Amino acid sequence: MPKLATIMDDAEEDVLAYMAFPKEHRAKLHSMNPIERLNGEIKRRTEVVGIFPNDEAIVRLVGALLLEQNDEWAVQRARYMTLETMAQMSDDPQISLPAVAR
Repeated sequence: MPKLATIMDDAEEDVLAYMAFPKEHRAKLHSMNPIERLNGEIKRRTEVVGIFPNDEAIVRLVGALLLEQNDEWAVQRARYMTLETMAQMSDDPQISLPAVAR
């Protein structure tokens, strides 16, 4: 299986990229559950509408769902990464949190 071994060796850095994040983030990064849940909710809501009159209508609906999800993720501090913990990862003094998050 030399081909497989080469593929695995070449992919090691990409597969383990989440290990560069702080320990408290790792469990949240290796899981796709939040994204899968969001995609499922978008699919469910767009199927209810059925036919959209134009592209702008789709963008408005999906945009509203994304804004709603962002608000949920922002208040569920225990489940998802917070702005505060993400800011700790940067050494760049130019990166700061918005005034609302402080």
